[in-house]
Amino acid sequence: MTKEGWNMKTVAIKAASVIGLASLLAGCTTPGGRPDYTANGALIGGASGAAIGALADRHNPGAGALIGGAAGLITGGLIGHGMDRQRSAPPPYYPPPPGPPPSIADIKSMSRAGLSDDVIIGQISNTRAVYHLDADALIDLHNAGVSQKVIAYMISTANPVVAQAPPAPPVETVVVAPGPEYVWIDGEWVWDGGAWVWIGGRWALPPYPHGVWVRTHWERGPHGWYRAGGHWR
Repeated sequence: MTKEGWNMKTVAIKAASVIGLASLLAGCTTPGGRPDYTANGALIGGASGAAIGALADRHNPGAGALIGGAAGLITGGLIGHGMDRQRSAPPPYYPPPPGPPPSIADIKSMSRAGLSDDVIIGQISNTRAVYHLDADALIDLHNAGVSQKVIAYMISTANPVVAQAPPAPPVETVVVAPGPEYVWIDGEWVWDGGAWVWIGGRWALPPYPHGVWVRTHWERGPHGWYRAGGHWR
């Protein structure tokens, strides 16, 4: 190649580089004023590809620039499009932490307010509350009007070891769900300290989308039966 031809190629490379730099600095934007990475990537890729193609093909820098520019245009556009899609994707969902477990005073207040046993039990279950109730606490809950069903469930949260096995679960009738996002929670046997009490099933709203309820069950250990509490996953 003559010196004049080499100089012309050098000028072409510098010009393409300047175009690419200008594209990077100025940037294309969407109608909303946000950077258009697809267009920017195509411009920068095309300019850079043209420069590299011209340099690679010393015998015909024009053809090399044309081929390199086309390849760079496509590659840069694809990379920019991926950046645009990543930017427009919704942020990842992180499930909110469970609320504070209801205290004994909260349980009594909910009972006085007329909330159903299923609602109160659901609140206890969703927050994984654990209660260690002595005789005075049991009498206090009973005098406050808290049902035996709720008291039995509160006792069961402490995972007592029971000598006798729980009865077979009865056949439950699953009522119509309040909404499509609700999940059915199977009923369970709980030990109230002197007898087995059946807690009927209910519909519950998961604490996060697509939550799956792992049902409660009783397992036999070396000293008796203990309750493996249900949970969301």
